[in-house]
Amino acid sequence: MKIKLLAGAMALALVGCSEKQAAEDAPASSPAADAAIESTTPAARSTDAEVPGVATTAAPGVAFDYSYAFRLDDDRIARVQQEHAEACEMLGTARCRIVDVRYQLNDEKRVEAQTQFKLDPGIARRFGADAIASIEKAEGVLADATVAGEDVGTQIDASQQRSAGAAAEVERLEGRLKAGGLDKSERAELLGQIAALKGHLGDERAARRQSEARIASTTVVFNYLGNGGLPGIGHKNPFADAGETLMLSGGTALSLVLTLGAAALPWVLLLALILLLWRSPLMTGFRARLARPVPSETTPPPAG
Repeated sequence: MKIKLLAGAMALALVGCSEKQAAEDAPASSPAADAAIESTTPAARSTDAEVPGVATTAAPGVAFDYSYAFRLDDDRIARVQQEHAEACEMLGTARCRIVDVRYQLNDEKRVEAQTQFKLDPGIARRFGADAIASIEKAEGVLADATVAGEDVGTQIDASQQRSAGAAAEVERLEGRLKAGGLDKSERAELLGQIAALKGHLGDERAARRQSEARIASTTVVFNYLGNGGLPGIGHKNPFADAGETLMLSGGTALSLVLTLGAAALPWVLLLALILLLWRSPLMTGFRARLARPVPSETTPPPAG
């Protein structure tokens, strides 16, 4: 009955604010709670069969991680992501906790977002089903769904067996210490073995606590991907991009012209100065004298 109530509360979180409040305030076995469960939307019910997952009763001791990828319009991602966060908040921190939220607009003007939850294993699959229903309501689709499981229960059993063996050995060694008749070196060796075994027992207990925590909560990750706008150009404005390219190209050309002009200006001034001197009256007269023919020397007539 408890799992049924949690599923109804999750569905109400995605249907409407008034129904959310009714599910939150209703006691665990009240008629209002049962009515809330029956009011689960058809969309959520139809999607439930499409959600991969395994009931906790069918896989005891297995820790599951759920991962979903949703694709929808970029401008709807933030709203849907907020809806999923509010649905988790309605369940309470004992059953659902938000551990990470990310929203990013990449260089291609495409939205990518992610929300990670820690959920009571009994409601993880239902939570995913209701999330898919809300995505479909926002005209999005489920692009990918993955469920990864690890047999943590077997690891816990093996750890308990190792701990039992280590504890028995500690008890045996402590019995030898109490019996007495040991020299100083033997006593020190036994104390060292007991300390090492107790350290091993502590490590095993810590590992079991981590494994038990994995079984007690299921990681659920929602990845949101934008549709990317028009094929080939995303959400970019091609006219704005063309104008930006034109301005960039024009600026580059102007910069090149100014650089070449600055490099050539001294030589142009030098050539202009030479041309001015070449056409000056002084140089004109000098060139005229150089061009004047030299008179030839005449031979005097012979004496008579």
